[in-house]
Amino acid sequence: MAARTYSRRTFLARSGLIGCSLAASPLLTPVSFAAAPWDNRLVVIILRGGMDALDVIQPYGDPAYAGLRPSLAGGPGNGGLDLDGYFSLHPALAPLMPLWQAGELGFVHAVSTPYRNKRSHFDGQDLLEAGTPGLHQRRDGWLNRLLQVTPGVEARTAFAIGQGEMKLLQGPAPVSDWSPDAQLALSPQAERLASLMMEDDPLFHAALSEALDLARDGAPSQLGGERRPAAHRRIADYAAQQLRQDSRIAAFSINGWDTHNRQSGALRRSLGRLSDTILTLQAGLGTAIWRKTTIVAMTEFGRTVRENGTGGTDHGTGGAMVLAGGAIAGGRVLGQWPGLDEAALFDRRDLMPTGDVRAYMGWILNAMAQTNRADIRDVIFPGVDLGRDPGIIRA
Repeated sequence: MAARTYSRRTFLARSGLIGCSLAASPLLTPVSFAAAPWDNRLVVIILRGGMDALDVIQPYGDPAYAGLRPSLAGGPGNGGLDLDGYFSLHPALAPLMPLWQAGELGFVHAVSTPYRNKRSHFDGQDLLEAGTPGLHQRRDGWLNRLLQVTPGVEARTAFAIGQGEMKLLQGPAPVSDWSPDAQLALSPQAERLASLMMEDDPLFHAALSEALDLARDGAPSQLGGERRPAAHRRIADYAAQQLRQDSRIAAFSINGWDTHNRQSGALRRSLGRLSDTILTLQAGLGTAIWRKTTIVAMTEFGRTVRENGTGGTDHGTGGAMVLAGGAIAGGRVLGQWPGLDEAALFDRRDLMPTGDVRAYMGWILNAMAQTNRADIRDVIFPGVDLGRDPGIIRA
């Protein structure tokens, strides 16, 4: 077990490399687990880079949608898979449609953390994982605080796999690091070179990110040159193994959601990884444990409503959550839809958030971990307004 010396932010700051491209890079994939005294399973996936909610859960029924996205607009007539007569699903998530039809896939639209205006990946991810209403208020993560208020949690309950860090699990509940596969990330020297090259050229950033994705996924093994499963599948398979045993919580990242340029190709690849991850978890967990499992995928912020001049979208505000698992009451797009008229947008550019990701997560914890509401409001997500129970978990 190797102790952490520097945080991701500290390393980048000391290297002079803080920037959009590396914060959203597909190179950092830490995984964490925790044991807990309940029988349900929780998987939290951080989608680093800012997932474009309007391209994933496409509001084709909104009259303003198509005009705002001349090349990116989806819908049943543009390859989208109809969900409910108003929203459609990006075709890259087609393998998940059987889960939707079984009520084991759902979405929450027009949600965000309390983070507003600056649209920094680092700050947005920090706030998402800290679960606090403002930046730099706490140094621990909300999943660690869940462990702190859960009776029966042992002193050393969590460990992280891979390189980098997840603030989600930082805190008094100890977390150890383990790297079972050195090929889950590039070397620090390669990361530094790649980030320097990407820093000043958005088009090259997109092309290099694609090349790195292809180089990482399905890279030949060092034994016999056979192609190995892609990193995200290996992570999901290992997570399923742990959740079949004593672990009850797993947390990791899927990166590469920063789609400033050529979004159609980049998003398709990222959604393919997300789909593969969910289905690998389902297969690895088996039917009995899958019925007790909740998967929540969340992102630091959404993206602009209007597409930009390079076939992409820029940092925005309102986004979406992806919910999967046999424990959820799916087959629904939850959330209050604000509309896409200019007057209804946040800062006249972004999807207006009408819900707080922390509130939805709080109700999930209340149902699947029996966490009391006072601990959710006062400790895990300080100051959150839970509102009404949206009924995400099956009764």
